Amino acid sequence: MTRLAALSRSALRLLLPSVLAASGALAHAQADNWPSKPVRFVVPYPPGGLADSVARSLAEGLSDRLKQTVIIDNKPGGSLIIGTDLVAKAPPDGYTILLGSSSSLAINASAFKKLPYDAQKDFTPVSLSFRTPLILMVSNAVPANNVKELIAHAKANPGVLNYASLGHGSTLHLSGELFKSLAQVDIVHVPYKGTTTAVPDLLTGRVSMMFDGGALLPQAREGKVKMMAVTSAKRMPGMADVPAMDEAGVPGYDLDLWFGVVAPAGTPAAVVDRLARAIDDVQKQSTFRNRLTSFSQIHYETTSPSEMGAIIRKDTALWSKLLRDYKVEPQ
Repeated sequence: MTRLAALSRSALRLLLPSVLAASGALAHAQADNWPSKPVRFVVPYPPGGLADSVARSLAEGLSDRLKQTVIIDNKPGGSLIIGTDLVAKAPPDGYTILLGSSSSLAINASAFKKLPYDAQKDFTPVSLSFRTPLILMVSNAVPANNVKELIAHAKANPGVLNYASLGHGSTLHLSGELFKSLAQVDIVHVPYKGTTTAVPDLLTGRVSMMFDGGALLPQAREGKVKMMAVTSAKRMPGMADVPAMDEAGVPGYDLDLWFGVVAPAGTPAAVVDRLARAIDDVQKQSTFRNRLTSFSQIHYETTSPSEMGAIIRKDTALWSKLLRDYKVEPQ
């Protein structure tokens, strides 16, 4: 080693602590100044459904908490891929965030042969927001009033009944496939862009059934559609009159989905931490929950960024196994 090289290394060792300290100071400065302009909150669902409703309530609370406007940007379609990929490729500056879910961040990894994003590499987890089971909604045109009657009708008429979903690999799709497998019935999958676009067809009988996240609760309460079961292992406290799928006639059925906020990979940790704390603060407020009383099946749950990252990894492995077990081929 030349004397010049040795001197250069010595100088680098002396300078490195200063460089790291300056980088840390810059990150904290970014967090202190963030947000200095509106934050774009991408929701890969159409307006009006459960996910959109929670996101809008959360955005309103965050706007008050952060003293800056949080703007909802609905980007539905493509089995949630369109909106999710948009955020994956956005600048990692804290000004674009995503309402992610078990569908977009865990299931899609196995449901598609090739995705334009990598859920575990292209995003920085921020916080979970809520969990919910799905609700089996059945058209009034179907001559069945409970799950057992529905299964009997499906077995007597193979291939006649169908079910709506948000597209291949979505939780709604897999809920239907799980029902088909455990109940041993032949029903047809009909993909839609979003829940709200499928609702009119369910109400008119063009679609037989759908595993719904809550968009159809008002119609169910008015008797326009039949609410037969929740997909959780037990009845939900806010819907005690609705049986769990297991007790309704499909033993072993247990499925829920989660939603949470993520940012593009590389978003400064100080910004992520501040956003996670703000989400937790907002979701503890009665004003936030009072806007969502119609969705009685929701269980709110915030986490640290690292805890949400662990949930994504765990569920990616879980859903990979389930898709193989139920022979759902990747597209």
